[in-house]
Order: sequence, then C-alpha cells, then structure tokens
Amino acid sequence: MNVKDKNVGFILTGSFCTFKKTIEQIKKLVDIKANVIPIMSFNAYNLDTKFGKAEEHINKIEEMTGNKILHSIQDTEPIGPKGLTDIMVIAPATGNTIAKLANDIIDTPATMAAKSHLRNSRPLVIAVSTNNALGANAVNIGKLLNRKNYYFVPCRQDNPITKPKSMVFDPEYLIPTIEKALDKEQIQPMLL
Repeated sequence: MNVKDKNVGFILTGSFCTFKKTIEQIKKLVDIKANVIPIMSFNAYNLDTKFGKAEEHINKIEEMTGNKILHSIQDTEPIGPKGLTDIMVIAPATGNTIAKLANDIIDTPATMAAKSHLRNSRPLVIAVSTNNALGANAVNIGKLLNRKNYYFVPCRQDNPITKPKSMVFDPEYLIPTIEKALDKEQIQPMLL
C-alpha cells in the first residue's frame, strides 16, 4: 500500500550512529507525501553525541516534517485514543526499547507511543539497531516476531568480526517495509 497521505508516527531512539541514514528516510517519506509525526525517546531528544547535537537533529526533523517532535509520555499517550497514526515506525530501535516492548515496560515516549498506537491494531515497524541482537536481546526480538501487528525492517550483522552480536537495519528497506506492513505483510527476506 502506498504511504501517500498516511499518518506515519516515526520514533527515533538512541542508536545515534544510524541517525543520518534514518533522517534521510524521513525526508523520503515526506517527499512521497506521507504526514510524518516525529517522536523521540528521552535520550534521542536530549543527548549530544559524536554523531551530532540533539538540537541540530530536532531542528532538521521538525523543519522537514512540518511537525513538532513529541518527546514526553504526556505527548505520546493520546496517539491511540485519538487515532493519530496509520502506522508507527521505530527507527532506529535500540535493544533497550525492544526489550521494553517485549516485556510491556512503558516508561518512555517511545514505548508509550508504540503501545498507544498498537491499541488500534495498526502496524508497528521495528528497525533493529543494537549491539546485542544476537545475544541477550535475541529473546526479546523473538517475542516481538511472534506478536500481531509487529513488522521488521530487514537487517544484517553490523560488523561480524568486531561486533559479532550486533545487527542493524538496512535503511533502503524502510519504506518498502512500511508499504508491506500497511497491507499486514512482512517483507522478505528479513535477514540480509
């Protein structure tokens, strides 16, 4: 299904090394006329890193989407009750956020946005970016793979030599995954 005119909730969590490529995908969504509602976790919204200053990311995303970033639990709780999103994306989805979703821990803007959105049985797209996807967090990814309305962006090992348990999503598959998820289908293959 085409994303044109769809309300796409887009959550960024703290895997800062993927922000540049992720923000490029947000721009592509805007260019194809999706209404992107940006959401950031506490860390994504507040931390400056070697990958950029938080304020620069915030300004760029708000300017390109034309929407203010939702960045508190209070901001994100109304998403579901008001039916604000057709689809929700978490890109990048850190191991911390994945673990919280898998175990129903709702204590951040990211997890509240996802939970609120899911109450309407609409698709949630997960773009894994974590150093422990093939380690301790594999069980949490497995839990989400077996839940209704969760869809995964294809991913690969980040660096199998120096980070053998790390996985990262392929940004080029983000929009195709969203399109398939809108039709309630998981894009294949999931592992690249």
